[in-house]
Amino acid sequence: PVATPGVEIGNRHVPVGSVFQNGPTRGTDVFIPMDWIIGGQKQIGSGWRMLMQSLAAGRAISLPALGAAGGKMSAMLTGAYARIRQQFGMPIGYFEGVEEPLARIGGRTYRMDAARKLTLVALDQGEKPGVLSAILKYQLTEGNRQVINDAMDIHGGKGIITGPNNYLARAYQALPISITVEGANILTRSLIIFGQGAIRAHPWLLKEMRAAAGQGGGTARRDFDNAIFSHVGYTISNAVRAFMLGVSGGLATTPPVRGPTARYFRRMTRMSAAFALVADAVLLTLGGKFKFREKLSGRLADVLIHLYMGSAVLKRFEDDGRPSEDLPLVKWAMEDSLHTMQQSLLGVMKNFPVPLIGGLLRFIVFPLGLPWSGPSDRTGKKIARLLLSETESRERLIEGVFVSDADDATGRVNTAFNLAVDSAAAEQAIRNALKENVTIDNYPELVRRAVESGVITEEQATLVRQAQEAAGRVIAVDDFPRSEIEGSP
Repeated sequence: PVATPGVEIGNRHVPVGSVFQNGPTRGTDVFIPMDWIIGGQKQIGSGWRMLMQSLAAGRAISLPALGAAGGKMSAMLTGAYARIRQQFGMPIGYFEGVEEPLARIGGRTYRMDAARKLTLVALDQGEKPGVLSAILKYQLTEGNRQVINDAMDIHGGKGIITGPNNYLARAYQALPISITVEGANILTRSLIIFGQGAIRAHPWLLKEMRAAAGQGGGTARRDFDNAIFSHVGYTISNAVRAFMLGVSGGLATTPPVRGPTARYFRRMTRMSAAFALVADAVLLTLGGKFKFREKLSGRLADVLIHLYMGSAVLKRFEDDGRPSEDLPLVKWAMEDSLHTMQQSLLGVMKNFPVPLIGGLLRFIVFPLGLPWSGPSDRTGKKIARLLLSETESRERLIEGVFVSDADDATGRVNTAFNLAVDSAAAEQAIRNALKENVTIDNYPELVRRAVESGVITEEQATLVRQAQEAAGRVIAVDDFPRSEIEGSP
């Protein structure tokens, strides 16, 4: 308790200028009675284990929620801004250079939210998934960093001029906090995810370790023999399975569903077999030295991460009722995950401690070459169009986002987006008739001429005026008097 004699609190840190409650706790000659220890004296020395168990639950809730919220907010506001902001007479979201980051925002947000929801199911059932919580914390905070970076790129100058009209800069500035707290991402990836997951999820490795340590009394030797022979059989089985799935392109397995996602179930099964084989080969080759090979551990963690993320994507699509309009999001997320797993496995094989074994693994896992190259441009274009329009798919993607008052910075974006969509037909009619693009600068004159010539109705003219005025308010950035920036003398 902070009221304990000798404990000193009160000072605050300032993490990258954010309002994040954090500060030092100091103590001098602090006496802690034994009955203050959680669980009493018998739990002395168990603090780290208790901390990790608590972290396994909490780490899967708050920071992943922040990451998913960052993705949803970026998808909503960036898609809207890319529709509102025009260049050369067309919304910037229609430019292929902008479509690419828009697609990444949409695809990553869909995948992040799918994994968040799936993990919450486990927590709701009373589980404390230590490895899954580490995966979720790492992947969703990294994903949040990626989508906000893409959002900043699309917003351009709008994103970097801070002030009341800027709704991105503070989130961008605070990104390193979530990356660092509750297990720094660089260590979570290279040490925790595969290091813990390899032992906890392996069907025989933990049994071998317990038997080797003598746990089991007089049956320890027999238990070890049974486990080691079963392990060898498991490895051989995985090698045969991985090769057959590689040769057949995954067709040697039967997916649980039919339709457009069946291929991804097959490919995930193939990658699961490949991961099991390569992970076993690494552990058997390196033994206890594996904990010092953090680059290999990080690459294997990437595979484990995307096996889980990909599974979450497929489950979400099924849970949502298989809406066909969401398929571009599913395809992007799955193709990106498959390509990441492929390249990570390739990195393990190229840097395998025994090059001959690495080459053999590559032949077994990828006998016909590398099959995946990532999401296609066509898929990316479809996702960008989803974010630039009022669609059911977009609404599902940004579900749960709080829409501010119309006078707030984010509320103005949402209002301007709705007006831009509603006025699009009238603006196109003006463009076709008068051979000029409607812009913030020329809309009063063009709208007047269009009404006089009967191209649009007065009602449509009002809508165009409102849309252009709203766009102007959104695009505008803040400026301040020099005295306000420098401060009073």
